[in-house]
Amino acid sequence: MEVFNVDKAVLTSVEDLRAYHARIRPFVLRRLEEFRETWEKGDEAVFEELVFCILTAGASALMGLKGVEALRPVLWTATVDEVAQRINFHLYPSARAQYIVAAREIVQNEMGSRLKNWIENWRGHNTRRDACVQKFKGIGYKEASHFLRNIGFRGYAILDKHILRSLNAFGVIDSDRPPSTRNRYLAIEQRYIAFAEHVGIDPDELDLTLWASRTGMIVK
Repeated sequence: MEVFNVDKAVLTSVEDLRAYHARIRPFVLRRLEEFRETWEKGDEAVFEELVFCILTAGASALMGLKGVEALRPVLWTATVDEVAQRINFHLYPSARAQYIVAAREIVQNEMGSRLKNWIENWRGHNTRRDACVQKFKGIGYKEASHFLRNIGFRGYAILDKHILRSLNAFGVIDSDRPPSTRNRYLAIEQRYIAFAEHVGIDPDELDLTLWASRTGMIVK
């Protein structure tokens, strides 16, 4: 996936935010369309996105991308040791290798390789995310939200450090500490959605906009 490089921006007002969003919106919309297309590509593409999110947790999106590229040729066959060797540049190669192989076994053995069907059977915004957290080791509420957004489901807040710092800077939340419980995550997500409505920016577009303002990139 191409990384879109954009200018960073210090957003000190809602007007700054709206102007920055308008400037980078073509790139934001292209990325969101790519997320929708991932779902249409089928179960293997959706599983690859799950692997990306497992690799990104506790690391970075760029490390997640690098890991997926390294694993793609052997993603469905490699042992835990082989996965760990291929992602030895990761901060936590052994743990992530165990999570990835465990997730693969669940998808293959419990779901008959029909990951999309399993996801579709969960109705409701929170129910679907809860199911992902409970089913896959290495996936918490942030990365479950990340995963679902990246395969085309809309309206999830991905509360990583960049988004939390932005929300704190705008006075939406009192602290940029990551939420440690489900209830805290949902409470901040509600504030995030309300803030998106206040500034008049679609929540999914807002996520990529705030992230880009702090990193100078639109990744996923």
